[in-house]
Amino acid sequence: MLDPIDKARSDIEAETLDSEEQVESFRIKYLGRKSGIVTDLFAAIRNVDQSDRKAYGQRINALKRFAEQRIEQARSTLSGSTYGDDQVDATLPGRHVPTGSLHPITQTAEAIKRIFRQLGYSIEEGPEIEDDYHNFTALNFPTNHPARDMQDTLFLEAPPPLGTGVLLRTHTSPLQIRIMESGDPPFRVIVPGRVYRNEAISYKSYCLFHQIEGLCIDEGVTFADLKETLRLFARQIFGSDVRMRFRPSFFPFTEPSAEVDIWWSDESREGGQWLEILGCGMVDPNVLEAVNVDPERYTGFAFGMGIERIAMLRHGIKDIRLLYENDVRFLDQF
Repeated sequence: MLDPIDKARSDIEAETLDSEEQVESFRIKYLGRKSGIVTDLFAAIRNVDQSDRKAYGQRINALKRFAEQRIEQARSTLSGSTYGDDQVDATLPGRHVPTGSLHPITQTAEAIKRIFRQLGYSIEEGPEIEDDYHNFTALNFPTNHPARDMQDTLFLEAPPPLGTGVLLRTHTSPLQIRIMESGDPPFRVIVPGRVYRNEAISYKSYCLFHQIEGLCIDEGVTFADLKETLRLFARQIFGSDVRMRFRPSFFPFTEPSAEVDIWWSDESREGGQWLEILGCGMVDPNVLEAVNVDPERYTGFAFGMGIERIAMLRHGIKDIRLLYENDVRFLDQF
């Protein structure tokens, strides 16, 4: 009963496997489920004496493994030496596997956070859906005050118990209130996050953007501390030769208030121009009183900046919409 096995092994050794078609024909001939030679030898085990079945089965299994090895070797040789009708150059470099990178907004936000961490600031985050009290009232925005018109607010229809006055936050300043409500001074925090405003989308504005809010409350904090903090920040983010200026401004929650500009070289504008990068000021005593912080004992400053504006300046991006279109050709540059 072993002669057919020896003959099959001899036939398998003699087979020529120089193409995928020959390999497939070989597989069907010897290992096909219905009429394969090895398959038929397995079926014949029922005709073997009980005492010889173990040895017979071992020989058939060895034959099957031998046939499978021939198939694997042939396919490996074919796949490694040819591709279609052309020879493959094994010296060619491997295929490039694209890798991702951080979005320029994320890169800029992380750079800003690193700077303020070095200054001893912690990082806090808060809800993007806010109430009127934290977004406006506690920040010294009285009802119907014209200052509310500075920000085009997106209000939400909220079910109970939220009720009316629920909105998508227009700035990250509400976290000032939540942080001061949660404990006692001193505070030194920055708050990054998305904010939303009902604005027409153009090259310079979008319906959502990212802000980083900063807050420092302690005894004896002055406007000089604010200026030096922001000077250090500007030097770190734009370079040690940066030129900056403070312009008087108005914000309901700070007094005095200022806008901070940097000088940006621009050949198309006769050498350069002043560009606003953030707003800041000393925290209004009314804001401190709203959260039960004694304004006679504590003072502090706050500032807020748009991350997109900083990212656009750092990378020379002219259109804010590019940051949100998910165009890989644009993002690959970063």
